[in-house]
Order: sequence, then C-alpha cells, then structure tokens
Amino acid sequence: MIKYITVHCSATKEGKEFNSKHIDRWHKDRGFRKIGYHYVVLLDGTIEVGRFESEQGAHVKHYNKGNIGICYIGGLDENGNAKDTRTRAQKESLRLLLKDLKKRYKKAVIKGHRDFSPDLDGDGVIEEFEFIKQCPCFNAKKEYSNL
Repeated sequence: MIKYITVHCSATKEGKEFNSKHIDRWHKDRGFRKIGYHYVVLLDGTIEVGRFESEQGAHVKHYNKGNIGICYIGGLDENGNAKDTRTRAQKESLRLLLKDLKKRYKKAVIKGHRDFSPDLDGDGVIEEFEFIKQCPCFNAKKEYSNL
C-alpha cells in the first residue's frame, strides 16, 4: 500500500542539466543498489523512471516502504543555497505526475522530504527550524494539498 508520495530535489545548482543516470551513479557511489527515486523530473519537464513503482524506494530514511519518491533536478542557487529552482516545465510535469499518482493511490499523502524531519519541540508541526534538510526547497505539502 502506498502511504506517501515524496517530492525531492537533486540538490544541484540552478540550470545545471542532470538526469536519472547521474543520480543512479551518485546513489551507487553511496552504496545503494540503484537510484533511490521512482521518478526524476528534468529541467525541460521530461519525466524519467528511476525505480519501478513496484520496487521499494531508497529516498527517505526509515520511510521508504509504501513511499514513491519523485526528484526534480535543481534545488540550489549558484552559491549552493537552498532555492526553489523549478522551471515552468518542471512545475507542470510535477503537478501532472502527482495528479496521476494521487488518482491511483488516493490515500497517499504528498509530502516534501523535509516534512519527515522530527518534531523537535513536540507541537505536532514540523517547523522550518526543525528541518533536517531543506529538500525540496519549497513547501510541497502545501502546494499540492489540493490534489
């Protein structure tokens, strides 16, 4: 059962072209069997398949079971700081992909990687100061709440 659909960024600088083959190599270099994401959204909006949906992902520590991972290329400004660098094409493709996934996995909750950070102050809300990572560098949970 798919419980989550998680949006990630590749943590690469704005405008730099990368694809699922690059991420596959980076993940293998870190000891993964293969790319951890199910989908990768390129700068031009092309959606590449990483892992099949039937395979467990490797993209959110302790939350990979029942979790489909989507990564868009980008997420950092030219100085390496977190920034929503999504192109118009990436935004459109992400929305279409998420809409399709929600149609098939109606109960799945869309989150950003950062939304899996621990609630350090115990108030029931993951606040910015609690983020382990900035990824995906925008509030995916809020942006896609209407899907």
